[in-house]
Amino acid sequence: MNSESQTLTFEQTMPASPAQVYRAFTNATALREWMADTATTSPKVGGRCYLAWNDGYYSSGEFTQLAENEAIAFTWHGRGEPGPSTVKVTLAPAAGGTRVMVEHGPFGAGAEWAETVQGLETGWHYALENLGSIMATGEDFRFTRRPMLGITVGDFNADVAAHLGVPVTQGIRLDSVVAGMGAATAGLQPGDVVVAMAGHEVVDWANLTNALQAHRAGDTVEVVFYRGPEKRSLSMTLSRRPLPEIPATAARLTEAVRERYTQVESDLESFFAEVSEAEASHKPTPNEWSAKEVLAHLIHSERGWHNWIGDMIGGHEPWYDDWGGNLQVRVAATVTAYPTAGELLEELKRLNAETVAMVANLPDDFMDRKGSYWRLAYNLLDAPSHHQTHMEQMRAAVARARQ
Repeated sequence: MNSESQTLTFEQTMPASPAQVYRAFTNATALREWMADTATTSPKVGGRCYLAWNDGYYSSGEFTQLAENEAIAFTWHGRGEPGPSTVKVTLAPAAGGTRVMVEHGPFGAGAEWAETVQGLETGWHYALENLGSIMATGEDFRFTRRPMLGITVGDFNADVAAHLGVPVTQGIRLDSVVAGMGAATAGLQPGDVVVAMAGHEVVDWANLTNALQAHRAGDTVEVVFYRGPEKRSLSMTLSRRPLPEIPATAARLTEAVRERYTQVESDLESFFAEVSEAEASHKPTPNEWSAKEVLAHLIHSERGWHNWIGDMIGGHEPWYDDWGGNLQVRVAATVTAYPTAGELLEELKRLNAETVAMVANLPDDFMDRKGSYWRLAYNLLDAPSHHQTHMEQMRAAVARARQ
């Protein structure tokens, strides 16, 4: 940092072409993969460049220079900062990739700027380190270095809170906990609603990930949660995140995904072979799904995969501020369109085959976007807790029908 001009300067060689690095600074999806948690851009002079992080910090600005594969500049006015500044990025081919220079400033002098400058210096250091990882392997350090709780999350709103007897309507409801991971070992159970962790209030998934961002596996944190109307707290030791080996080619990824779907379909076929249509249609309570409704949910999940993969390939992945939940009207509509368990299962198998085909045909330019490919492969190969959770849900619904 130049103390007279108060301008931060960083230089780093990225193991990627100037075109790939240029995209990393101008495309909203690419910016989310290494820098911000939320980004929306219009990469033209005068177009917006909005960035936001889960801790509540954000910056608004606009592009002032775009020389393709050579230089980018955009204005920056962060939350709570005394005034605006400018980010200038210069790209040049270098041995091993692209030499990147980032200049951020100028900033004012004095105490009112000191905290801002320190925070931005730290932020750029970690962000550029992460960009180097994204360019080299696709691995996002913000994710891979973050510990894992071992939970799946379910819907939570005023109706669910009333059904559970929980006196709050904001938090994270645990749908299931993974045996051997931090949450289960600490004593958390399905149906618990987490409202605080590691001293951070938890109202949604973004808050939860932010609460864990500064922690590593082996750390112990306090968890505050409701079990029904009772507010409780416990200490939880954070687990190491298990990471699957990411296949180097689309062909190898396709084979791994095909094997996963083959096992899932075998489990479902074996289960429904012993279930009558009446048992598959039974709802344990008005607020719980039947086995057929769970199949409808799995169908919706697979359709969602297709939309997401298509958006990623297209390079314009949408961003949503929240999740609308599992809508019963949509579940009911799918069961109406495919009224038997056999028809629902056949539709799911067709969608699974479509997912495998999309992976098999990933284009070369997408494979070159290592951050996007890494995310796609990780999510496709992640431990199949979603399937396992819903298998248990279907077994429970059929068992209730037989009682």
